[in-house]
Amino acid sequence: MKIRRELWFGLTFMALIVIAGAAMLLSAETITNGHLGLLMLSLVVVAIMLGFPTAFTLMGMGMLFTFLAYERDWHRTLDLMVQSAYKTMANDVLIAVPLFVFMGYLVERANLIESLFKSLHLALARLPGALAVATLVTCTIFATATGIVGAVVTLMGLLALPAMLRGGYSVPLAAGAITAGGCLGILIPPSVLLIVYGATAGVSVVQLYAGAFFPGLMLAGLYVLYVILIAKLKPQWAPPLSAAERVVPLPPLTQRIAASPSAHALLGLLKGKRNAEVPLSHVLRQLGIVALPAVVYALLALGSYKAVTTVEAEARYDIEEIGASRSSSGGSSSGLQEPPAEGGLQEPPSEGGLQEPPGEEPAAGAVAEPPGAEAPPAAPAPATETAQTAPAGATTKPPPTWWVATFSVLGALTALFYLFLSFARLEIFKMLLASFFPLVLLILSVLGSIVLGLATPTEAAAMGALGGMLLAAAYRRLNLAVLKESVFLTAKTSAMVCWLFVGSAIFSAAFALLGGQALVEEWVLSMNLTKVQFLLLSQVIIFLLGWPLEWTEIIVIFMPIFIPLLDNFGVDPLFFGLLVALNLQTAFLSPPVAMAAFYLKGVSPPHVTLNQIFLGMLPFMGIQILAIFLLYMWPQIGLWLPQLLYK
Repeated sequence: MKIRRELWFGLTFMALIVIAGAAMLLSAETITNGHLGLLMLSLVVVAIMLGFPTAFTLMGMGMLFTFLAYERDWHRTLDLMVQSAYKTMANDVLIAVPLFVFMGYLVERANLIESLFKSLHLALARLPGALAVATLVTCTIFATATGIVGAVVTLMGLLALPAMLRGGYSVPLAAGAITAGGCLGILIPPSVLLIVYGATAGVSVVQLYAGAFFPGLMLAGLYVLYVILIAKLKPQWAPPLSAAERVVPLPPLTQRIAASPSAHALLGLLKGKRNAEVPLSHVLRQLGIVALPAVVYALLALGSYKAVTTVEAEARYDIEEIGASRSSSGGSSSGLQEPPAEGGLQEPPSEGGLQEPPGEEPAAGAVAEPPGAEAPPAAPAPATETAQTAPAGATTKPPPTWWVATFSVLGALTALFYLFLSFARLEIFKMLLASFFPLVLLILSVLGSIVLGLATPTEAAAMGALGGMLLAAAYRRLNLAVLKESVFLTAKTSAMVCWLFVGSAIFSAAFALLGGQALVEEWVLSMNLTKVQFLLLSQVIIFLLGWPLEWTEIIVIFMPIFIPLLDNFGVDPLFFGLLVALNLQTAFLSPPVAMAAFYLKGVSPPHVTLNQIFLGMLPFMGIQILAIFLLYMWPQIGLWLPQLLYK
């Protein structure tokens, strides 16, 4: 019987792990409990690669080696298991996991992805590689809304892959765009991975969400730039859309108004003669849709301008009143005053030592404390001087640079929208209003409430689940069967995550109890690594682990080993988490154990081979490594937003 390549790879990897573990034990002068901990770690990886359930493998190995560490005391072993399970189940952060997963399954079943892909590929039709770019943008938005890699890759494999193959696209490029875009849900918030990492590493999930936003957009942007570049350099790999594929059909009433699909929509709607045979209600509806971008821009600009230019100075007025009362009253002020030197609280005198000079008869040349009611007005406090320059109400300041830049760009885009608004583009805009903007509004509402501190991740997840239900209901997809299936899949996924946490807690406790963590820390510190070398070593290990293991297993097994080492090298756990989140996409993108490839192969035509899918993944893996390098060289890509909002 011929063994497949991926099986050869798995068996070879397991053999290397076993050989390394045996060499470690044989080279040790005395086998300590720490060596047993490392042996447990090796056996867990091998057992998972053999197909044993991850959570129960972790629990089983943890219980067995804890039993050995406690010298075969079952009572203490069972106590450890109960305490670890209770500690995990009492973690409030994990409540957000089922709610976000439920939101994702509801959005998936609202069947938005088909209309979203169609509207985006028409909107981006003039770009090189338009279908692949539309695929990446659709995957980014849908992966952000669902966070479920398998669902996004499968749906886009059914929808986008046949369209790209019909358009003459290269099979590796089409497969790479789908698999890479589908995996973006691992990184871009609201990501379940970031919740799991935050709970494991003790890092704020809110700050992780804020930090992962721009790296995720950067990675998606690099993917899009690569596709456009390839389409320009190799047109045969991504042929442009034909004129027939770019045609946008107009509704019958709009056809009466429009001289042609390319005619300017605003001018055509405002012409009275051509609108004579068209109901006024239809014209007003179209004008309302046309005016929508300008109205939204004006509301956002006016509302945010007041917020960024208004400065409240409540604390200054209290200081001003204190100074005014001291300088204007003769001692009978009702405001807060400096206690008088005589009869008030005083420094207790000590004989023969330094004393506070008396308030009535100060010695010549000494600095005396002025009486409370007779403070000279010529020496006000520095804070009072500052307060006197402020007006008696809220002050204003110039708008910040980021606000001016943001709304200048938005204003330019709005102006371009109206400048090139044809009837065909108006129909595309209406399609986007029905598919693109509802999803974006849901995502921004959830993320905005978390990042701006209006809600905790759990509360925002609950609102997101409600928004998913409303979205499914609005598209008439919410029924008992959809609700039942979504609840079942949510319970299944949440149970997997929670059992993983229980198994991880037991495994980590056993590993620390045996001294494995101390042994690893001692070994790493003995190499005298610099910060850069440590980060390179850790990221290479995570990259290699992404081949045989999934991200859940890497987070719950290996992050508790890396996290205690961060303080020794001065690495911010938040920054390390962003690097790990970027790196862990290799768990779905790296051959030969790339789950995204198998998801796509399951729904692709028979002539699309697994090797072609793997070949298409490789350039996107290179882009992912480039993104990790850029984030390391410029950490502010990920740290700027958390520092702006929370520090």
